[in-house]
Amino acid sequence: MKELAEKVLVNPKFPDAWPFSPEDFMRQDESDDTIFYDQPRLVYHIDDFAVGALTKYYAENFKDGDDVLDICSSWVSHYPKDFKGGSVVGLGMNEYELSQNKQLTSYDVKDLNADCVFPYDDESFDKVTCVVSVDYLNQPQKVFDEIARVLRPGGECIISMSNRCFPTKAFRIWLQTNDLEHIFIVGSFFHFSGQFDPATCEDISPNPGRSDPLFIVKAAKKSD
Repeated sequence: MKELAEKVLVNPKFPDAWPFSPEDFMRQDESDDTIFYDQPRLVYHIDDFAVGALTKYYAENFKDGDDVLDICSSWVSHYPKDFKGGSVVGLGMNEYELSQNKQLTSYDVKDLNADCVFPYDDESFDKVTCVVSVDYLNQPQKVFDEIARVLRPGGECIISMSNRCFPTKAFRIWLQTNDLEHIFIVGSFFHFSGQFDPATCEDISPNPGRSDPLFIVKAAKKSD
């Protein structure tokens, strides 16, 4: 699986134009997302092994002093405990959860499905992270444009993905596809933004077949 996953974004055959329809991003539960996320959930959304793998990955890819934005953030960002970031900002749905995240220097509450515009200046961050939540974003084109806007040239967006989700809030095409197709879908979000270098995938699943899978799809904002 690791070899297959990491080959998905090697010379991918993306269509000439955005291939998705609005219906692809519909959800089983189209009620106001603020209702669904009103109740704090102070739990991990991937198992402990996957959490450890993600934290190790961040430790190897973050630099002290990096300004980091965690979108779809919650009570924990899984960053290394000894990470000495600059501005570390959470953007999420539940204020209590965000208030419990000890790794954040500040946070903002916002429903990105209602309004995709991030409340930050252009070129404010070195990294943008999103942990197992890209499948809940029903306007990914706009969100990935915003990610590009707030990243500094050469800055990276790191999307981590597993096979867990709240199915009623995941967009339709996610539920209809498998892990390898998810990698292609997220890679296409970067591609069709037109503002990123080619995306890559790393399979960092800690115990294949025995614990949650974990894939990293990332891309750097173009420097030119």
